[in-house]
Amino acid sequence: MAGSQTGFDGFVLGMDLGTTSVKVVLLEAQSKTVTESRSFTTNADISRSTHTHAKEQDPALIIAALDQCMDALPKDKLKKVKCVGVCGQMHGIMLWKSNSGCEWQSKDGITTFSPKDVSQLITWQDGRCGTDFLSALPKPDSHLSVATGFGCATVFWFMKNRPEFLSGFSDAGTIQDYVVSMLCSLDKCVMTGQNAASWGYFNTAANQWNTHILKDAGFPVHLLPVLVDSGHVAGQTSCEWYGIPAHTAVGAALGDFQCSVYSCMTDRGQAVLNMSTSAQLTFRMPAEFTPTSSPDPLSPIAYFPYFDGSYLAVAASLNGGNVMATFVRMLDSWMKEFGLEVSESRIYSQLIHSALAQPNTDLTVTSTLLGERHDPSSSASVSQISSSNLSLGHVTRAVCRGIIENLATMMPPQSLRAAGVHCIIGSGSALSCNAVLQQEVERVFPFSVVYGKDVDSAVGVAMVISDQT
Repeated sequence: MAGSQTGFDGFVLGMDLGTTSVKVVLLEAQSKTVTESRSFTTNADISRSTHTHAKEQDPALIIAALDQCMDALPKDKLKKVKCVGVCGQMHGIMLWKSNSGCEWQSKDGITTFSPKDVSQLITWQDGRCGTDFLSALPKPDSHLSVATGFGCATVFWFMKNRPEFLSGFSDAGTIQDYVVSMLCSLDKCVMTGQNAASWGYFNTAANQWNTHILKDAGFPVHLLPVLVDSGHVAGQTSCEWYGIPAHTAVGAALGDFQCSVYSCMTDRGQAVLNMSTSAQLTFRMPAEFTPTSSPDPLSPIAYFPYFDGSYLAVAASLNGGNVMATFVRMLDSWMKEFGLEVSESRIYSQLIHSALAQPNTDLTVTSTLLGERHDPSSSASVSQISSSNLSLGHVTRAVCRGIIENLATMMPPQSLRAAGVHCIIGSGSALSCNAVLQQEVERVFPFSVVYGKDVDSAVGVAMVISDQT
């Protein structure tokens, strides 16, 4: 997809900078097998903010989790890394000062970097751009709508509400673009179409920013990254890093979603359902497909750029594992009010156990707790409540069913069938560890469903850069 494989000895490092964790893998270049894998949570959320709906993370804590992962990999294998692939959470934005965005240090023979002169990471979950604010923005020359949490929308918000915040920085990108920039000591951030499309105001057909539209609106276009093709090399490591030699090729950062699909989709008859913090259901469009020239803000289906000019049809829901996580936190807070301490892992385990013993329910939970990009005003609700369906099993079953049925309203089973889909590959941490969600997938979508297949963004980005190098 992203190029032809020439083959080389050694290893490929793949890293995924996610919303809740960082994962790195070492891929044996010739066999494409994963020989090492490490993952650490970031705990990077910033709780204090001047805005109620802000969702921000501390880049230093994300890099600290990356350091933990790298430090846990075998040093003898890191010395044999021939190229590095980086992907991560899309839509979000962080800013930094060119040439002083990090500080390099060496300790015990290991060279690392830490953020310096950077902003917080404003994530894809950020909700400060309300419906009225978004409707007042200029219309993009793109098939993709602009939503809250998108990089360009966030910059517009700061232009209006805190213009002084932007003046202190010269570069901007996603968290994964930042890491690539620092590893390669780039003078200017580079960005692939996958991440650019996730920011908004990007025309995928022309592979260009909507520069004139943004300029006319007073947007600081000097912050926009330089565009490169997805799957191409951004530069080389400027120095040794955890034993990886200097001058090692580093791929331009990719979207975590596209990389997760790349790691597993081998047949056009396959769809991928990935559920971690949020949820995405996708299939690959025919090679000749081109999206419409203007966005349909009411459509639940978006077309994400993939590789080699192709697109993925995506139902990208804001409501996935985070809904279950909110449910667990609610129960935890209730029990603490009674003076009881129960670990969240035990709560999860009991919820799933109770719901498995309750195979059906007439309780209805609408799970759009965070709204949806095509319907930001939607909210969650509970209906059909009776005295006989208030057990833990009933409620958990209804929550899980609501999550999956919401996806089915966005991308109905009949549309999958019309596209030639005959199999769904289920993946993601929220889905893989929740048998109740799996049962609901199989109930709602009448296809063969495969679990346990390697669906992994870190593996996918390593495969992409390996195929390209």
